[in-house]
Amino acid sequence: MPPHEGLVHPKEYDVKDSNVELVGSDLDHRVKYNSAASEPAWNNGKIGQEPGLYVWRIENFEVVPWPKEKVGEFYDGDSFIVLHTYKVGDDKLGHDIFFWLGSKTTQDEAGTAAYKTVELDEFLHGAATQHREVQAQPSDNFLALFRHYSVRSGGVRSGFTHVEPEEKKNILTLLRIFKHPGATRTGTIIVHEAEPTWESLDENDVFVLDKGEKIWVWQGKSCSPMEKAKAAQVVNDMTLAKHVDVEVLSQLESRSRIIVDLLGGKEANQSTFQCARPGSFAKRSAESDSSRARKLFRLSDASGSLSFDLVKDGGRVSKHDLDGNDVFIYDAGNRVWVWQGSEASAAEKAMWMKVAQAYIRRLLENQEASEAYLTPISKVVQNHESPAFLKALAA
Repeated sequence: MPPHEGLVHPKEYDVKDSNVELVGSDLDHRVKYNSAASEPAWNNGKIGQEPGLYVWRIENFEVVPWPKEKVGEFYDGDSFIVLHTYKVGDDKLGHDIFFWLGSKTTQDEAGTAAYKTVELDEFLHGAATQHREVQAQPSDNFLALFRHYSVRSGGVRSGFTHVEPEEKKNILTLLRIFKHPGATRTGTIIVHEAEPTWESLDENDVFVLDKGEKIWVWQGKSCSPMEKAKAAQVVNDMTLAKHVDVEVLSQLESRSRIIVDLLGGKEANQSTFQCARPGSFAKRSAESDSSRARKLFRLSDASGSLSFDLVKDGGRVSKHDLDGNDVFIYDAGNRVWVWQGSEASAAEKAMWMKVAQAYIRRLLENQEASEAYLTPISKVVQNHESPAFLKALAA
């Protein structure tokens, strides 16, 4: 029997679906509470004990600590867990847990990340805010955690691919570097791998072209000093492992045409270069600009059967609209929040992810909300509300 017979390529995760809808059931709650205590990733003496930023990658169903020097670096074929612990007052800690899903991550990786996120929340005594983040539309709250944020092609599944030195010379890698338009306060710089073609160029950004034996930097005529500085850092990191020539060219220099030619644009006759940034980065407005009317729903089984009812359609939502005996789904326009009352039933708590996913699927039926599946989903618990949730109520 051939060694490859019977093997199945791992299915990529479709963010429109969910294989974690039963996460949060009463049995699941108890199992995770016990398993969390034996998870090495959570037991380093720091998790839940002191403020900090902690990152793990899912590798073969395991939660593997991500090197500190790579914090802020993600791969489209992976799933990650990010914990941000911060001080609330003098003697209390707040926690935000994000599970980040790359566009090419597998169902197994995505499911493990979601499962382990809930387990980590258990380890933190259920006081954390949980967030689902997808590569195509990361939230400003997530990006604000990193001074520099990059997404590269590849991941743990491709980590065993061996490329010979001669083959590397023929591989073009193009990195796009730009300031995130929605993160004006933090000035987060994004490094995003782009399709290695001249049509990916944009005069507002900086591009780094790695041709193997030489690295080229193409500075768009309207790029910022911050983008130029980040490109220099990226190139420095790339040349630490190999000694190659580096040439930096401004779009305003006639010689910059060399880079366009290398990217297959020898026949292109353009004086301007414009290419939309990937995903939500193409939007020039801040995340606070809501794209949908606000709605508040109640998830309750007080009547004897589980119901999902509209409480408010439009207008301002406040904490007075929330009841600690139930679970509420708050669509803030740019994010779906799940608020879990402290006295909510086990059935209500168990269904929050399934209901949130079902609500987003319903939005997809509306042609004007065709990208609703990218909407970040976050869950907060009564009396442990995150600053971002309180801000969403007050806005």
